[in-house]
Amino acid sequence: MLAVSDLDEIAAYVFIDIAVIVIVARLMGMLFRRIRQPPVVGEIIAGILLGPTLLGAFPGDLDKDLFPLEVRPFLSIVAQLGLILFMFIVGLELDVNLIRGNERTAAVVSIASIVLPFGLGFLLAVALYGSHDIVGGEKIDYLPFALFIGASMSITAFPVLARILTDRGMHRTAVGALTLACAAVDDIIAWTLLAVVIAVVEATGALDVPRIIIMSAIFAAVMFLVVRPLLARLVDRYRQVGRLTPNILSIILIGVLVSSYITAKIGIHQIFGAFLFGAIMPREHAKEMFHEILERLEQVSVLLLLPVFFIATGLNVDVRGIGLSGTWQLALILLVAIGGKFIGATAGARLQGVAPRKASAIGILMNTRGLTELVILNVGLSIGVLDQQLFTLLVVMALVTTIMTEPLLRIVYPDHLLQRDVADAEKAALAGPDAYRVLVAVDDPEAVGPLVDLAADMIGPVQPSEIVLSRFLPLRQKVEVGSGLTGELADMATAMDALNALGRRAEQRGIRAVVLSQFSTDVAHDLIEQAQTVDADVVLLRWTGDDESAETVRALVAAAPADVGVFVGDDGRDGPVAATLGEAPDDGAAIEMAVRIAKARGAELRLLDPRGGGKRGRVAPLVKAIERAGVDASTDGAATGASLVVTGFGEEAGADLAAIASGLGRAVLVCRAKEALAPEGARERMAKLADADKE
Repeated sequence: MLAVSDLDEIAAYVFIDIAVIVIVARLMGMLFRRIRQPPVVGEIIAGILLGPTLLGAFPGDLDKDLFPLEVRPFLSIVAQLGLILFMFIVGLELDVNLIRGNERTAAVVSIASIVLPFGLGFLLAVALYGSHDIVGGEKIDYLPFALFIGASMSITAFPVLARILTDRGMHRTAVGALTLACAAVDDIIAWTLLAVVIAVVEATGALDVPRIIIMSAIFAAVMFLVVRPLLARLVDRYRQVGRLTPNILSIILIGVLVSSYITAKIGIHQIFGAFLFGAIMPREHAKEMFHEILERLEQVSVLLLLPVFFIATGLNVDVRGIGLSGTWQLALILLVAIGGKFIGATAGARLQGVAPRKASAIGILMNTRGLTELVILNVGLSIGVLDQQLFTLLVVMALVTTIMTEPLLRIVYPDHLLQRDVADAEKAALAGPDAYRVLVAVDDPEAVGPLVDLAADMIGPVQPSEIVLSRFLPLRQKVEVGSGLTGELADMATAMDALNALGRRAEQRGIRAVVLSQFSTDVAHDLIEQAQTVDADVVLLRWTGDDESAETVRALVAAAPADVGVFVGDDGRDGPVAATLGEAPDDGAAIEMAVRIAKARGAELRLLDPRGGGKRGRVAPLVKAIERAGVDASTDGAATGASLVVTGFGEEAGADLAAIASGLGRAVLVCRAKEALAPEGARERMAKLADADKE
């Protein structure tokens, strides 16, 4: 074993140690991602392997050569900084908007999933206390020991759970949304419970516990009532400058560090200050700022500092030292941890009417403990509640319960059932199979209002009918120690509000609106799949001129039948509506849609012949049918000055949509009609519209 005493030599060891830690952690993270496990599990195991569990098994104490005892306190400080930043991220990711709509069920499931494992953990402490009542040469009291064991059994790792849900697409199902809500409530209750447990453990006298609790409550009140409004000004400043400036980030980091110091002085550990500072960050108009904060912190905290926390944990874990006595204790710990959480969450879900299979899926997901459990166990080690052997056993429990989640979930809730539930969730909100349905792809809620009006105009008096407002949110691939979904989850919550506002705009026109929102890494593919799922008659989306928009439109056209209408316009409502005449059946569908729009807007309809002449005998009956429907029609004029042009086209036009758009110099809106309508069919349906109006 090397002796290190010189400060420069210690610094050199710290640097090379961190380099080794980062290399091994990244490699293990990539390996575990390949086997469908959260990368954080691989990084935790990397920390354990670099400790006495693996390196310590080789002759010469390689773990102590690589991490000399004199160097470890410095690594521990680096680890604590990474831990504090991670806890800030955990607080930042805790969004109570996720609970909305599931408040009662989430509360019942969360309480059941905490009370049962906590109670069983309290009883488990009876069996463990005799073997682990001496920590650091001092005997610990049973009550704080039992309280801490109960708390460690009750934790669910919200960040890892959120990542598992989104990776499988379960966030789009009712059970996924409910589990996210349960985990959010669980986080709030569990961290509050842990703070009380630490207060009991750290108390030195009868009055110390009430003092710590009262001071903690005062600190929390100041944070919510004073600091949070000040942080709202910080969000305003961010919106003014449009980016995360060094000054803004500095203020946030100072707030995290000062909050951590205050809670450490109060006596409830520094992690709570960092967590609370993240939790009070304003959510209103802050999603882009959250993205930038997370991106900056990931580069330092997740890639550099947190792996050091894993090795600091791993140096205190010696799986080889468990022995026979530790084996039965580990089995008992796993039984209580898994059984308590699963039975509690599943029973709570069943009491709220959740189907058995879905309730079981919730029970499995709520067993995910991940890095959050590791944080709590390190707190127990630092305050002298856990000895090294029990710490090792509980770390193994945290790994087992996290690793088992994904494979068990695939058994209980396989992919084919997941896809069926995703489709069912989308269909359940619809009016029925016979409704005339316009699917509006919402890329920007603030800009898509005219598109909703256009959808309403297209529907006209047709009943039953509805507008489906669908928002696809980009799923950014983050470094996976947390969920990496801070901005995405906030987006999902706020997207529904924006879609509901657009829905009210449609309902003011007397048309039922349905809102759908989901994450997507391939908008074109998912939009086509959703159009098929909801059986859309028409799909509308904005042409924004960028490559992504062009690719989405081309993919939609390629997947659509031949009767695809292209609406070329500037989203305006003033001026006549124009429709082209042609020989293809899709021109009939385009004319009918143009009639509905013109009738709804009280606008003139111009029938355009791109080839010119030779059509009067064929068009005259069509003009009369249009006029019987209550729309002024003419065959003279041009597209110039029209508020919108409706045209049918086949594969040839669809192959070069960008050229059409650039030639007309206006936005392109694509609609996909479910049925091909010849001009004669269009006349018959327009006659029916006219008769309906007379009645």
